[in-house]
Amino acid sequence: MRVGLTLYGSLDEQSGGFRYDRKLVEGLRRAGDTVEVVELPWRAYPRGLLDNVTTALGDRLRVDVDVMLQDELAHPSLLRANRDLPYPIVSLVHHLRASEPRRLAPLYRAVERRYLATVDGAVCNSAATRDTVAALGVDRDATVVAPPAGDRFDPAIDDADIEARAAVLGGDTGGGGDSAGGEAADGSERGRGPGSEPLRVAFVGNLAPRKGLDTLVEGVAGADAAVDLTVVGRTVDESHVADVRRLVRERGLGDRVRFSGRLSDDELADALRASHVLAVPSRYEGFGIVYLEGMSFGLPAIAARAGGAGETVADGETGVLVDPEDSVAVARALDEFAADPDRLAAMGRAARRRYEAHPSWAASTARVRRLLAEVADAPHAVDPEVVS
Repeated sequence: MRVGLTLYGSLDEQSGGFRYDRKLVEGLRRAGDTVEVVELPWRAYPRGLLDNVTTALGDRLRVDVDVMLQDELAHPSLLRANRDLPYPIVSLVHHLRASEPRRLAPLYRAVERRYLATVDGAVCNSAATRDTVAALGVDRDATVVAPPAGDRFDPAIDDADIEARAAVLGGDTGGGGDSAGGEAADGSERGRGPGSEPLRVAFVGNLAPRKGLDTLVEGVAGADAAVDLTVVGRTVDESHVADVRRLVRERGLGDRVRFSGRLSDDELADALRASHVLAVPSRYEGFGIVYLEGMSFGLPAIAARAGGAGETVADGETGVLVDPEDSVAVARALDEFAADPDRLAAMGRAARRRYEAHPSWAASTARVRRLLAEVADAPHAVDPEVVS
């Protein structure tokens, strides 16, 4: 097949969605397909909508392919262009804006519904994403769930490694309190058993409100256990990061929370290998590849129930699910992990098994290829009443 891929920015971007796009292109080419990548300039949402005022973008998209994949992230720019393109279109949906708890969610829902009416099928990274896409009007029979593999690191981790890492915890959270660390009533350091270490927690993700870093910091502050938090990720929303840093200061967590910024893969692998738990209590995740990547190191996850995280994180088995913005539940989960090294190790082993059982990139690529072939062989039709 001759396949196209349209996306904002460069295929070399490092976020999970772009890694998915890149691995899919590699897999399609390995299977014998030709893939032409059309890279559009990054657009803020309002500027993307303005692309529909002219036909310039449509002219750029007139390439010779049997079927075009479009990263749904670029949907604001594609509403008009898609109406006149000569090939069938399959949307590659990692995450719908309409699914997020945003003030403008009704607007995003209307725009995404309009965009999805111009496509002939959809590749979804999770069952939750497919449900949302279908609710916005895409025929479920024209969709496929093809999750990312999460094998970015694929470290050599065995049960003994996972158990040894958990064994350094003291298993005693000590007295109560509203901040991590500090002194208990008997003068000992709260959360520390004899010879124990603090619970080491990693947050990995873009630093933006959706990812729930503020909820996690509040959870660390509310935990009785000693918790050391390493925050890994690039700043996307400077105002949000300033608010989180202020929260760290106000809660007296300056010696407990470390902002590492964006790390190389090797540096991130070292940070995950040294951690006990991965905690990313996002307000919404379409899939959440970071949970699977943490599980490759045998790390149980703390995640929110919203979206597709629950398809990877089994509550009480491979991690803990909390309600979005529930810092009290996060604190409780941290305390339970710190208090019970055996439970932490058991969940770490289960997390590693979950990673090992997850579909490979080859399996997901095969699912996508079947859908692309079906769409390429079917008539390309757009509902004129929806897009006019």
